[in-house]
Amino acid sequence: MVWKKFQEHSLTFVEMKSRRTFIKKTALAASAISLPLSYACVNKTKNNMPNISLAQWSLNRAFFDKTLDPIQFANIAKNDYGISAVEYVNQFYTENATNEKFWAEMATRASDIGVESLIMMVDEKEKLGDKAIGKRKTAIEAHYKWIHAAKLLGCHSIRVNAFGDGSLDELEASLTDGLGRLTEYAAEENIHILIENHGLHTSNASFITGIIKMINNPFLGTLPDFGNWCLTAEWGSTETSKNCSTSYQPEEGLTELLPYAKGVSAKSYAFDSNGNETVIEYPKLLNIIKRSDFEGHIGIEFEGENMEEPEGIKATKSLIEKVWASLD
Repeated sequence: MVWKKFQEHSLTFVEMKSRRTFIKKTALAASAISLPLSYACVNKTKNNMPNISLAQWSLNRAFFDKTLDPIQFANIAKNDYGISAVEYVNQFYTENATNEKFWAEMATRASDIGVESLIMMVDEKEKLGDKAIGKRKTAIEAHYKWIHAAKLLGCHSIRVNAFGDGSLDELEASLTDGLGRLTEYAAEENIHILIENHGLHTSNASFITGIIKMINNPFLGTLPDFGNWCLTAEWGSTETSKNCSTSYQPEEGLTELLPYAKGVSAKSYAFDSNGNETVIEYPKLLNIIKRSDFEGHIGIEFEGENMEEPEGIKATKSLIEKVWASLD
């Protein structure tokens, strides 16, 4: 069984090989694996509407209070919002994390109604950049079950948090090791590892892209988020009510992360009477995407507190389509 393989796989954190040897090994291994079908099927005509997906976190209040059933997520996206691509959140499926039958049934539910499963958003307590080798090993292995779940769902990636501790130099070393080893493992399953700007050093796009370049594995990428650019708080929300003291410049950050992106998270908080987002400058960010080589999905992630979730999702979808159509 695949799970036995996952459980028996051990990462021995002995003295690492030279960086050059490590990079060469991961690059050669990854280059032998073809990219997922998701990328080959993307419409490349820039004048058309973008590919839009729905992040499950947009409905987190309804899922947490059990108003909605997470098992029905694909159906909800398609029938309630007219969206045929989804991004799952692992927090809603912890009881079935290693249940292969459950994930096979979830995949069938989605495919039967023409919904594409893209990404599994993974939030684990353990830190991939922990300074302690043993804890870092635990963090890496905690993600294995979600790599397998994503594969069974037909996703191309899992999104991880690149948190850790210590100085930037210490973080760089720990994250290069933790992310590098996890990516090497995921590549064997044809699953990408995506880093999202989620606050603190992870919202420092230059720092993150530096780590990606050092690891040099095509299965390591990014999931740029429109709203998470706070450098002084974990999770990184730059919503004005959060009182973030220092932020990375959003346009600069998106531009730096986009070349490595396998998806984009269109965060939204609130809208004015004309349907424009009041915190995030959608025209500037969408213009960067439209003028780039990015061909993936733009995922709706409504996170507003003063608006019902269904209305927030619809408002975000309308805004993306309106702004995209207005761009030259």
